[in-house]
Amino acid sequence: MTHTNLRPPHRRSGARGTTIPAIVGVLVMLVGAACSGGAGGGGGGSNTITLAAVDNPQMADLKKLVGDFQSAHSDIKVNIVTLPEDQLRQQVTQDVAANSGRYDLFTIGTYEVPLWAKKGWIENLSPFIAKDANYAPDDIIPGIKTALSYNSNLYAVPFYGESSMLMYRKDMLAKAGVTMPDHPTWAQVADAAIKVKQSTGTDGICLRGLPGWGEQLAPLDTVVNTFGGRWFDQSWNATLNTPAWHDALSFYVNLVKQAGEPAPGSAGFTECLTAYNSGKVAMWYDATVGASNFTGDAATNSGYAYAPTKVKDWSGWLWAWSLGMPSSSHKKDAAWTFADWATSKDYIKLVGQKLGWAHVPPGTRTSTYALPEYQQAAGGFATVTMESIAHADVTHATVDPVPYIGIQYVDVDEFQSLGDNVSKEFAKLFVGGETVDQALAKAQVLATAVGKVYQH
Repeated sequence: MTHTNLRPPHRRSGARGTTIPAIVGVLVMLVGAACSGGAGGGGGGSNTITLAAVDNPQMADLKKLVGDFQSAHSDIKVNIVTLPEDQLRQQVTQDVAANSGRYDLFTIGTYEVPLWAKKGWIENLSPFIAKDANYAPDDIIPGIKTALSYNSNLYAVPFYGESSMLMYRKDMLAKAGVTMPDHPTWAQVADAAIKVKQSTGTDGICLRGLPGWGEQLAPLDTVVNTFGGRWFDQSWNATLNTPAWHDALSFYVNLVKQAGEPAPGSAGFTECLTAYNSGKVAMWYDATVGASNFTGDAATNSGYAYAPTKVKDWSGWLWAWSLGMPSSSHKKDAAWTFADWATSKDYIKLVGQKLGWAHVPPGTRTSTYALPEYQQAAGGFATVTMESIAHADVTHATVDPVPYIGIQYVDVDEFQSLGDNVSKEFAKLFVGGETVDQALAKAQVLATAVGKVYQH
């Protein structure tokens, strides 16, 4: 998630179940609006490629360095269109489903890759990779590589990868008399957050409440998993009306109300990052990539712990914002030339040398973690990031067995809409719009409709 807008993977507002004619109609309006405003669109001459990218700090860094690429490839012009995550996913999904060819590359994640590869919506990148002897696909972190593959071929290449972890201000916890273990339980985290709030008046923790499956549900799903919950049983029966879900959701909402950020319904990755960097909150549970964006005291005075647990030993999610190529692109060779450059070992070194080693996109290549300069810059969180990614198992994310893959999502087409709609119900809990039982009852109905699709 997600990122961001660095949101793991994270939030979607488009529903992949929409009919193609409807998608085309919306797409035409979107293209018209973009062209009239002069922002985005394929545009340009035959040497121009367009990348639709999630609006986050890593992509802002990429924009700063595009000139280096174009200096070495004067025949290729790169147009990067950055969009908030929800808009990006809506537009990219509509574009790729309608086969419109608006984009030549886009940032997608571990959720989309296997689904879209199976549909033939995105290109198999393995043949392109094979032409570059220096690309080193075996250097890609194994769990990330597997998550971006379909039938043993890479269909996207990672720009940055992440799991989730607890980030905390050492000074604030010390002031409240709290010591955080490396592998905390959620009970320990809640106790620490409440102590900080009561003793210092500072918000104890920031947890996403912003609706969206890649926003609020990204961290919440990991809580549900470690509390023993799951979206569906092995017969695709929805299970959101179970005690495990009730306990997990109640815990999450109550923790935010007691010791969390103000206005949680509008707090996503970016808002929590801002609050943490500005010293307004003592702890933040979110994407490991968040630590790469710390500034000031947050950068020098933070501690890092593994994703909190209750029942399962590990509960961190897995995500990678990656570059995929739509099958509809008419400039595939140029698009791959840029994707190759932006996800290479050399790009990682370029970022470090020009923008600072803390800016290096994390979680993609094993070799990154052997660079002395990166080890020095990311020493506090590098090990937690690598081990969390290594332990994130998308096939065994829950206590009880399930018929789907995914940690912070269910890897079926319908989850894009299901997750968004369920998260909207949960968002009401932060403002007292309904009870936990009422929210879960509505969520159960929504999930049951999806489960029936796979029962038949």
